[in-house]
Amino acid sequence: MRVAVLGLGFMGSTHLKALRRIPDVQVVAVMDQDEQRLSGDLSSIQGNIGGPGERFDFSAMKRYRTIEEVTADPDVEAVDICLPTYLHAPATLAALRNGKHVLVEKPMALDGAACDEMIAEARRAGRVLMVAQVLRFIPPYQALRELLRQGRLGAVRSAFFRRRCAAPSWGPWEFDASKSGGGVFDLLIHDVDMCLHLFGAPRSVRATGYEDLRQGIDVILAELEYPGIGLVAVTGGWHHLGQYPFSMEYTVVGDGGSVEYSSAGEGAVLYPAGGAKEGLPSDGSDWYQAEIEYFIECCRKNAWPDFCPPEESAAAVKLTLLMVESRRRGGERLAFSG
Repeated sequence: MRVAVLGLGFMGSTHLKALRRIPDVQVVAVMDQDEQRLSGDLSSIQGNIGGPGERFDFSAMKRYRTIEEVTADPDVEAVDICLPTYLHAPATLAALRNGKHVLVEKPMALDGAACDEMIAEARRAGRVLMVAQVLRFIPPYQALRELLRQGRLGAVRSAFFRRRCAAPSWGPWEFDASKSGGGVFDLLIHDVDMCLHLFGAPRSVRATGYEDLRQGIDVILAELEYPGIGLVAVTGGWHHLGQYPFSMEYTVVGDGGSVEYSSAGEGAVLYPAGGAKEGLPSDGSDWYQAEIEYFIECCRKNAWPDFCPPEESAAAVKLTLLMVESRRRGGERLAFSG
């Protein structure tokens, strides 16, 4: 499979590291507008997780500076889009219209209409479209999904998902809500997607919080209404500019026990009702490699990515934006139509 990577920032660098470990995948082209990055020098790239940046050898690859050039390259079979959020939709549409399979970073797009257009174009073109919702490939979240699938937790009574970090420092576009959607939208869409993955679509949402992007503060507490579950909450966001550490966690309580995970703790643990605690499996696999391998497998089969379908990624965009709108309205409960 011949792949092009669009965008050589933190996520582009992370995907490049994963791609070189996948058999029978060749990165044949890269695209960025920064000449230092196009030279292969990504040593200054830093993110909220993962290791330091490094240098790559791009000498055997085509190096493009525009979306139009790279998506028109007939040698490219699939594109991996790691561009700023406001470029996700136009880059995806250009690639699909040129017959490429597309893996696009989250958030899928800035609004629901753009997401729907991307899906319609993929269906028309007969190409694979997948959003890189990496949480679905992280072992502690996979363990939670398996517990629920097996019924070991019984009826779910509450679920709490939290994600927080300092405001990012890798691009001024993040602080322009018209380009990034804001910190809550960019960050917590992971956890919203997980709620959709585990529980389906909620009936409504209400949210409170505070936003001041210039100060690097964008926080929310959102309550998703699911019939039969007492509380499903998604919370967190950007805490401020500086060195505040990244962390993610969940707690799910059911009639049969509780399960908890924190990236700052000991891993995912099941606490059965009346029983001894049980550590849940975590194989230490590379999350990004796992999601890209799944995407590549779908491309080779020309199969819709049913484990990570773009329709659910589109719903995550719509629901997260509804959370932000409820916060803007002071906590008004808003119906979610999917």
